[in-house]
Amino acid sequence: MRDKIHYEQDERVKRKNIGLREFAITFVVMVFLVGIQTGLLVLPAFNALNSIAQIIIIMSYWAIVAFLFSFLTNWQIRQNYDKPMRKLGSAAKKVAQGDFSVYVEPIHTADKYDYIDVMFMDFNTMVQELGSIETLKNDFVSNVSHEIKTPLAVIRNYTMALRNKKLPLETQEAYMDTIISATDNLTALVTNILKLNKLENQEIESVAEPYDVCDQLCQCALQFESLWEGKEITFQADIEDKATINADRNMLEIVWNNLLSNALKFTPPGGEVMLSQTSDDEVITVSVSDTGCGMDAETLKHIFDKFYQGDTSHSGEGNGLGLALAHRVIEKVGGTLSVASQPGKGSTFTVTIPIRL
Repeated sequence: MRDKIHYEQDERVKRKNIGLREFAITFVVMVFLVGIQTGLLVLPAFNALNSIAQIIIIMSYWAIVAFLFSFLTNWQIRQNYDKPMRKLGSAAKKVAQGDFSVYVEPIHTADKYDYIDVMFMDFNTMVQELGSIETLKNDFVSNVSHEIKTPLAVIRNYTMALRNKKLPLETQEAYMDTIISATDNLTALVTNILKLNKLENQEIESVAEPYDVCDQLCQCALQFESLWEGKEITFQADIEDKATINADRNMLEIVWNNLLSNALKFTPPGGEVMLSQTSDDEVITVSVSDTGCGMDAETLKHIFDKFYQGDTSHSGEGNGLGLALAHRVIEKVGGTLSVASQPGKGSTFTVTIPIRL
């Protein structure tokens, strides 16, 4: 069943299509014509015109009036509706053919916008959004192809190399480790793509249940213990003893693992990573901070975009889908994921989730 669209006053509209000026012009013209008509009716009383001549004059007069009125009405319709609609129709046709560079110039200045101008502006916004979606789709396909092609090439090359029976055992083992690593990366890539696709198409139904998020954070952090110890990173955790939340446990685990993994990945040996958690009656807040390389303003603009990797020196350790996936998960549970960062001063990712018990 189609939803009905109700009329709403738009504050951007500053004037009507047929405004006071158009009304005034029409009114003055009609008053003038009525005055002439009155004169024609009175005039025969003061001259010797016969009735036939009077009829011919009056009929000719009204023929002229009808013509002028029709011309004026047609001109207003053409100027206010016909030309703008043809202009919009031509632009819509170009968009339908795949041209998203179309821009329809408003007819009036901003202080005199009518509904046609506002419609043009909304059309331009729609075309811009469609163009962005098309670009994202093309970039997504291109990036997926590239990301899948890279580990497949690694697997193929090292498998071909292993056919050499004269390779030392240590070299063979190193090659096999590389193949396993590439296979793991490929598996993680495909898994994240599927999860992200399901999330964006609302195919994953969240199974919300009460559980202790503090215990989950501890378990997730312990999974990375060998990593922070290997890099001699100081890991600190400041979380409550217990905080119950009503949410999908498995979905939020994706978020915590991604944030902790990124913090440890971008923190140099000897650095620090901090996991903190607080709660009140309405929300639970989780923050993951690091002393890594940080991010500039341009990187922060795209940090949640698919396949975006601001620091290419670590591109081999991920596929640029983790934060996009985490951001979508948090959106789905009704929370927020924000980031604060400065180059050379580390980053802090903050998650806020409503408790909803």
